[in-house]
Amino acid sequence: MSALPSQPAPDSVPGLHIATIAYEGLIWDAWLEFESDLHRPTSYRGRLRFEPPTGGEGPAATETGVIFIEDSYEAAVAKARSFDDRQLQALLRSTLPAVD
Repeated sequence: MSALPSQPAPDSVPGLHIATIAYEGLIWDAWLEFESDLHRPTSYRGRLRFEPPTGGEGPAATETGVIFIEDSYEAAVAKARSFDDRQLQALLRSTLPAVD
């Protein structure tokens, strides 16, 4: 008898809220999102999506490239949650357009 995975396949997992951070006077939510890899179907590949406050004319949501590649859903979530605010702010800053 084989054990069933504890979580659904990566593409069917909705974004998981990781943190709420402040950056440049705005509050941003950080979400972990998964995508599948046809070459490694048992891996969990994730990126962070940053969403600004809703309403008004503010910045648009933005995301990193794939920065998590783990063997389990739990490991990917643990890695994403291990980032502190300073690290998440740096990742957010790296996804925003350059300001002249």
